[in-house]
Amino acid sequence: MTQATETADIAIRIREIDHLVLRVVDLEAMLRFYCEVLGCTVARRVDDAGLVQLRAGTSLIDLVSVAGKIGRAGGSAPQAQGRNMDHFCVRVEPFDEAALRGHLEAHGVRSGATEQRYGAEGAGPSIYLRDPEGNTVELKGPPAE
Repeated sequence: MTQATETADIAIRIREIDHLVLRVVDLEAMLRFYCEVLGCTVARRVDDAGLVQLRAGTSLIDLVSVAGKIGRAGGSAPQAQGRNMDHFCVRVEPFDEAALRGHLEAHGVRSGATEQRYGAEGAGPSIYLRDPEGNTVELKGPPAE
């Protein structure tokens, strides 16, 4: 079966990632990382619920404080032995490895090797790094031609 045939009978068709939610311990450190290092902007705050929604291109990254109303409903805090997810990937453009590495280093962020990895647009360069609470973030470049 081809991919088109496999999805022809499915009523739900995913176009892109809308948002993801990270349960966080140190909201301010996470805000600094996602805004200052990765370039997100605050789209909306609901402080009484412990929620900050960040604009990440056309998607959102929601930061939910484990101490807030929403976070308390989600169980224990993220920790080294219990994650809420493996990693998430954001497509970056342009993918200028030297500039990306310089920017990350200037913010004290360590990153892994640049490797070819498969993503929504095909295989291309990517770099893994970790946010202040240990979540793995993949910075993905364009597919190889």
